[in-house]
Amino acid sequence: MSSEYAKQLGAKLRAIRTQQGLSLHGVEEKSQGRWKAVVVGSYERGDRAVTVQRLAELADFYGVPVQELLPGTTPGGAAEPPPKLVLDLERLAHVPAEKAGPLQRYAATIQSQRGDYNGKVLSIRQDDLRTLAVIYDQSPSVLTEQLINWGVLDADARRAVSHEDN
Repeated sequence: MSSEYAKQLGAKLRAIRTQQGLSLHGVEEKSQGRWKAVVVGSYERGDRAVTVQRLAELADFYGVPVQELLPGTTPGGAAEPPPKLVLDLERLAHVPAEKAGPLQRYAATIQSQRGDYNGKVLSIRQDDLRTLAVIYDQSPSVLTEQLINWGVLDADARRAVSHEDN
């Protein structure tokens, strides 16, 4: 195990321990001596390699999945974040109001709340797309295709929606 990886692993171990309000001695007391403070401290500093078995036992002791302790992983195990959903506001302005009216009002509300009036693009969240799908009485994937066809969303938005469907 590289020393950098050991340090990152140790930082994750320390973060979990402190989130639980435990000192190193608190870990030793709570585990009734099974986890010695000096050993856990050396894991956290990256001074001592931890076996997979011991890491699994420590994760069980803390009540967290093992992957939460591993460096380079994100909560929920997502390998990479889904692509951002970015509305092209300039193209949206050219879509007929009878089609895009609800989206235009929704985008204007978000801009107002954020104080973001650049007028060119607007980032939206997955939740925003789900809300818009309800407004348009369509599934998020069908609405995404419609917005791509209008030129309002980039084709990469498909990945964001398919990522969510998984």
